[in-house]
Amino acid sequence: MERVVNIAKDKKSADKYDILQQIKMSVEERQIAAKTLKRKYFGKDCKDVRETKNAG
Repeated sequence: MERVVNIAKDKKSADKYDILQQIKMSVEERQIAAKTLKRKYFGKDCKDVRETKNAG
């Protein structure tokens, strides 16, 4: 995933840029980003929510 830096003049501009950036992403790019963030935050051995929900 390529890191992009945007220096906004105010919060409204930053929010608009963030939303437009997310809209431009393909489904595959969003899924990769979500998996990468999940792995960084929870680690590699984190169970899938769907698996734990259906287990009990």
